[in-house]
Amino acid sequence: MAFKAGAVERDLWSYSPAVGVGPLRFGMTVDEVVEAAEVVGQTKVSECARDHAIFSPTWRVDVHRRGVAPSLPAVTAYVSQVAGLFCIAADAVYGPQVAYDGIPLVGRDLSELESDVIAYAEAMDVQFCYTPEGYAGPDDSGVVMRGQLVGPVLGSRPLFMVTRDGANTEWDSMPSEEYRVNGQSVA
Repeated sequence: MAFKAGAVERDLWSYSPAVGVGPLRFGMTVDEVVEAAEVVGQTKVSECARDHAIFSPTWRVDVHRRGVAPSLPAVTAYVSQVAGLFCIAADAVYGPQVAYDGIPLVGRDLSELESDVIAYAEAMDVQFCYTPEGYAGPDDSGVVMRGQLVGPVLGSRPLFMVTRDGANTEWDSMPSEEYRVNGQSVA
């Protein structure tokens, strides 16, 4: 099933906390991620820099949508040698649409997403959270909201995560590559 967002048609992926997103399951090996990602398009595997000695070697799997002119990856998956797949980042422009209890999380203007999350929390009498950078999102330890510049707008680029080897939280597990998108700071 597809979801139209602006000029880009997005696949709809489901999210299951601590299980995975769409065809990707936490704990998968690099080869399993590449095989599962074939439903989206082509993959490119590269090794991540070891910025922190506490983490085992980690690979980045960029998944580019089939039929889309050369562009940013629709999905970036991070796979640790010890933990397997631990982080799935959905690109704000090309990524699949993933909803959290009916709230679309991918490619949204972050201020509009914040309004929706606050309204949801008030209506459902539940909590929501802010990242240390000030991005609002669901109060789910498996979702870390990030910002990605989309023209003049800061769009939502959610990371769906589990903790990796040697980390205490998902925030601690965040790949250093996710602090910067397209060579620009996302903060």
